[in-house]
Amino acid sequence: MWRIYLLLCCSCYAAVVSAVEDIWLLVDTSALKIEVKKGDQTLDTLNDIAIGQGGAGFKHHRGDNITPYGDYRIGWIGEKSAFRRFFGLTYPSAKDAEKAMEQGLIDRVTYNNIVYAHKHHQVPPQNTPLGGRIGIHGLGRADEKIHKMMNWTHGCIALTNRQIDHLSQWIDKGTIVRIK
Repeated sequence: MWRIYLLLCCSCYAAVVSAVEDIWLLVDTSALKIEVKKGDQTLDTLNDIAIGQGGAGFKHHRGDNITPYGDYRIGWIGEKSAFRRFFGLTYPSAKDAEKAMEQGLIDRVTYNNIVYAHKHHQVPPQNTPLGGRIGIHGLGRADEKIHKMMNWTHGCIALTNRQIDHLSQWIDKGTIVRIK
């Protein structure tokens, strides 16, 4: 009897995990929204997000307040964040590193460390000259009025606490995040 129960529990868990693995996020920095996607189908939309004070584009250095364009994954999840929840991105990507090296923004060692991390499915170094600790997070105790008035982050993507709690049902470590 226990074996049947255990088999049923494991089967349900496997179905949940595989469903989440097919989910990815499209962050539209112009429309200020996140679409939860499965293939080309939009399953959910979160509007009125906030991005970096410097807008979105290629990050040139730590502290430029720019939300980076590109394809990333959720590299870590901070459930006990000052921002309620924090879904850390695998920024900088290998493409970010390549472009930064071509522009002389990082050295060969930093480039190699970033590329190595991505090849081995690890979080890349977060203390590079390009910055790090970019993610999707809630407000925590921050003022929701400010959130609605302006883009206020240092490069992250911010949602209200209610939105970040809602989003957390869709994503897990490894979820693809495309920022455009």
